[in-house]
Amino acid sequence: MIIRCIAAALAATVALPLGMASATDLEVTHWWTSGGEAAAVKELAKAFDATGNKWIDGAIAGSGGTARPIMISRITGGDPMGATQFNHGRQAQELVEAGLMRDLTDVATKEKWKEVIKPASLLDGCTIDGKIYCAPVNIHSWQWLWLSNAAFKKAGVETPKNWNEFVAAAPTLQKAGIQPLALGGQPWQASGLFDTLLISLGGKDLYLKVYKDKDEATISGPEFAAIFKAADDARKMSKGSNVQDWNQATNMVITGKAGGQIMGDWAQGEFQLAGQVAGKDYSCLPGLGLNGYLTAGGDAFYFPLLKDKDKSKAQEVLASTIVDPKTQVAFNLKKGSLPIRGDVDLGTANDCMKKGLEILAKGNVLASTDQLLSADTQKQKEDLFSEFFANPSMTPDAAQKRLADIISDAD
Repeated sequence: MIIRCIAAALAATVALPLGMASATDLEVTHWWTSGGEAAAVKELAKAFDATGNKWIDGAIAGSGGTARPIMISRITGGDPMGATQFNHGRQAQELVEAGLMRDLTDVATKEKWKEVIKPASLLDGCTIDGKIYCAPVNIHSWQWLWLSNAAFKKAGVETPKNWNEFVAAAPTLQKAGIQPLALGGQPWQASGLFDTLLISLGGKDLYLKVYKDKDEATISGPEFAAIFKAADDARKMSKGSNVQDWNQATNMVITGKAGGQIMGDWAQGEFQLAGQVAGKDYSCLPGLGLNGYLTAGGDAFYFPLLKDKDKSKAQEVLASTIVDPKTQVAFNLKKGSLPIRGDVDLGTANDCMKKGLEILAKGNVLASTDQLLSADTQKQKEDLFSEFFANPSMTPDAAQKRLADIISDAD
């Protein structure tokens, strides 16, 4: 309601771009601040600057959970940036419905986004009431287990080929003084780990019954209970990580202090920045080596309505630049994510990216929880799993009942 009131107050002063305009500075906010992420952002900035405009970087340290409230507050408070990162899905839905965000349908139609952006669910996540409100920049998937080959060599055990072998190797790693599973303290990390176990161990149908269909019998049933048992195994293996940020946990794997980490494919950027080679220094198991399905979530840029005509025109240029084939290759090779276009050449992709591309080509792709659940439901889920991983006295059964309550009330 507050957002809608502010939108009404601003409506009379907002002007859309008309005709050509001069190049200008454009502030872009995002939460990409790790080493690998910063390297990828530079590729976006370089491509946009080449148009004659200037990317003014508005990085917000922390995670999306830290950055999003700041971004939303600025937009609703009448101090909008030129463009802002969100995960494509439902995170910006209220802002769009309040009339505060820019409609990109004309740009998308002119450049035939519907024909080149694959899978179609990416653009569907940007579409509200038939209009396109964001430019997808990448495909990110959560379902990866990253392994330190050096850690397993030190422990005298073969690098695992799947999650079950990883769990079995945990005691040997511990005896060698190696943290089995690295996990940071941010709530979204614990929630993402659980969802990865759900897809990779439970499979496509179980995942969709829980988060898409919100089937109460399934959510309370034994098949879903088995995922909470696996989460309990992960909780025990991650005890002692003692880090907060996701990239700190990734660094534990890079340095051989931890055997593995369940994290999205953005972790590749950190391995690459550290000079490590996929298949040699580290291994990657999509679907935890058990189930070849990935979620097609990721990042997109939304554009608040602006009064300045030059900046409005620059927004169009940035949206076009983000989807451009050359930008897609340069950015995603640094980010570790997959491109949103099906017509780009990724011949220089590493072994892990190629695994992801193969899964994408097979069509083994599912909607992410950002697309299936509201931001409020996601937050409740994150709080639950943050508590579960931090509090060993919470039983898997109690956590399952809590999640059942959250999902049954989800919109």
